[in-house]
Amino acid sequence: MVQFEPSVTLNNGEKMPMLGIGTWQSKPNEVKDAVDYALDLGYRHIDTAYVYGNESEIGEALVNKFKNGKLKREDVFITTKLWCTFHHPSKVMEGVKKSLEALHTDYIDLFLIHLPASIKFVDDKTNFPKGPDGKLLLDNVDFIDTWKELEKAVDQGLLKAIGVSNFNRAQIQKVLDNSRIKPANLQVECHAYFMQKPLFDFCQKNKITFTAYGPLGSPQRMGIKADDPVLLEEPKLKDIANRHNKTPAQILNRFLIERGRVTIPKSVHRDRIKENFDILDFKLSEEDLKELDAMDKTLRYFHQDHIQHSPDYPFNDPY
Repeated sequence: MVQFEPSVTLNNGEKMPMLGIGTWQSKPNEVKDAVDYALDLGYRHIDTAYVYGNESEIGEALVNKFKNGKLKREDVFITTKLWCTFHHPSKVMEGVKKSLEALHTDYIDLFLIHLPASIKFVDDKTNFPKGPDGKLLLDNVDFIDTWKELEKAVDQGLLKAIGVSNFNRAQIQKVLDNSRIKPANLQVECHAYFMQKPLFDFCQKNKITFTAYGPLGSPQRMGIKADDPVLLEEPKLKDIANRHNKTPAQILNRFLIERGRVTIPKSVHRDRIKENFDILDFKLSEEDLKELDAMDKTLRYFHQDHIQHSPDYPFNDPY
């Protein structure tokens, strides 16, 4: 069967591939090879962020592909994110240009505000400045002011589309109510245990595409609790995987795509990168989809505890 990669259309008319390679926790000395291999396999969507500290290596992998003529810049969709220390209007453009320079590109396809909370800018090397009490040093910046600077970067052709990450419904509505350029995408934790249906429906209503991070339940995440259920070990999931001669991870990624979510599974291991890509040659049945829908526990794994003392902490509301 011929494989094809489904896509969603952003509010600027551009196509965003629904399957991408995530690079969170991917070390600089590993991510270059991972991205190079992913592009050879057929991935056309790379997700990264300033705070991951690996944009430069990703940029090198992309430049190599463009130089040897295998790909053109317009063939690859790049998503990256503005870190919280660059929220102040005077720092936003600096944050944009740092990502552009690191990624060796003239424009970014999708640029997200990483979190609604702002953090004090100390210097380029300090992403998590802390006070004497050990708490993160927050800044008092309205993310609407940050957004308006991103709109200017779109006007200048530096960013094609802009969006938000880890925002709740009320915060997204605030952006919608106070913006000239509407958010094109929301990126949040989303997986079979936490499908975020009310938030997804809100985004659908407002023509905002939806990206799922942690699509496999992030088994390597920090702060794992002993009683946390492990998504990849869910018995029903294993049954569905056996029926399709696929792995549980492949079923989870396929499920997200069929339910309208962009999925960005992360790996630096070639076998896993290939496994995550090999989901385009089958479809789930209605029975499969119903069984997967029934797994939803409204279980959030990522609580962003480091910004809990911010007035813009997003997860005090259920969605």
